[in-house]
Amino acid sequence: MTFLGFFASRWHRGNLNLIEEWGLAGRRFGTFVTWFLLGGDLYTAYTFIAVPALVYGTGAFGFFAVPYTIIVFPIMYVVIPRLWRVSKRHKYVTAADFVRGRFDSSLLALAVAITGILATMPYIALQLTGIQAVLAVMGLGGSGFMRDLPLIIAFLILAAYTYNSGLRAPALTAILKDTLIYVTVIVACIAIPIELGGYGHIFHVAATTLAAHKGAAILPPKLYTAFSTLALGSAFALLLYPHAVTGSLGAKGGHIIQRNAALLPLYSLALTFIALLGYMAIAAGIHTKDTSLVVPLLFIKTLPTWFAGFAFGAIAIGALVPAAIMAIAAANLFTRNIYREYFMKEDGPNREAHVAKIVGLVVILGALLFIVAIPLQYSIYFQTLGGIWILQTVPVIMFGLYTRWFHRWALFIGWLFGMFLGTWMAAAESFKTSIYPLHLGHSVILGYAGIWAILVNIIIVVVLSLVFNAMHLSNGQDHTERSDYTTEPGAVAAQ
Repeated sequence: MTFLGFFASRWHRGNLNLIEEWGLAGRRFGTFVTWFLLGGDLYTAYTFIAVPALVYGTGAFGFFAVPYTIIVFPIMYVVIPRLWRVSKRHKYVTAADFVRGRFDSSLLALAVAITGILATMPYIALQLTGIQAVLAVMGLGGSGFMRDLPLIIAFLILAAYTYNSGLRAPALTAILKDTLIYVTVIVACIAIPIELGGYGHIFHVAATTLAAHKGAAILPPKLYTAFSTLALGSAFALLLYPHAVTGSLGAKGGHIIQRNAALLPLYSLALTFIALLGYMAIAAGIHTKDTSLVVPLLFIKTLPTWFAGFAFGAIAIGALVPAAIMAIAAANLFTRNIYREYFMKEDGPNREAHVAKIVGLVVILGALLFIVAIPLQYSIYFQTLGGIWILQTVPVIMFGLYTRWFHRWALFIGWLFGMFLGTWMAAAESFKTSIYPLHLGHSVILGYAGIWAILVNIIIVVVLSLVFNAMHLSNGQDHTERSDYTTEPGAVAAQ
């Protein structure tokens, strides 16, 4: 992994002193590499640990991750190629760059950038839970500094090769990571059921055990709206996370993204079996208060020790690949939309890339400090908020890709209200869940707080846009053209 990370700087050679080369690998990746990059980006070690843990604790509700990752790809097919085309034409590196050009608003771009950075930092920290869980089950947890030493070593190496190679590093190492993950999932979903007496026995034991602990192996009707709104909201939010945008913009064409939208559901199939590990753990008699240990404990109990070690390696590497992409994405946002916009407008492109590299290091080390010095529960709280926050950028980015009718000040005020309302709802539930009970008369509807917040956000945006447009309030200058969104750069010249 370390070798590939450093070797990546020589792969698809480019001038790494330019932010477009360091942060987007020069937009050179084809279908094969983009498939691994986006797969390694969207399906993280936290997914491998957290989804089975949720299924283990609550039952069927934990499977929301499967339809949500299926819904993602039709949205990706339609929306993201438009973002790629306009970004390529105008050399935009981040979604906030697009917002700046489309709405001529540095304030709106700053809002998008800050939202992305705030949502990304705890996400990086949570990748460490996969490594921590593996080390704990192997008996290498230790205490004090020795407990954190393996994490420190891993993230120092990560920081070094990310600084050295940029986006090329996670792209190349994602091929290794996803190969290991796929082998692990295929073996686990065959070998573990054989060891436990078959899937029929697993489902029977899981249903009986969950019923005794207020869970359910089959989703009860009262959770239908919570399940569906969480899946839908998470799907829209995932595509707008900075690391997802960065991975997409690294492709060499909009058609590459469309092709990957058709191929990436293969990861959703793997995720289905990953989720089933939660039921397998129940059937295997795994008992632990720390649900992040469920999958490693299951592997230790049911698989040969040598293959359990192989699987643990896959989980650990599965933490480093997305952490690298997230750090690069956060660095791109800070450099392009905060540093360049407000501090050093006259700096050349070399200085811009240098700042991005430094910020990438700071982000990685900050995430390490976050997980070492702050209780894990706070990272989970912030991650709960992260999805709600990112969802509030949908009107600004996704709507903005199709129309400029919405007024920039309406978009900003809608974003502000959405952020406040979503945060308030999560706080009202003590950050233990992102599901908020909406009281309508005598009815109570359970739903994803991010969906309730984005609905209010959209209503405010529409109403205020009508008002501001009627008042002829300045909406800035659009620096893009209609053809930027529909024509692949280079296509006209080729014709």
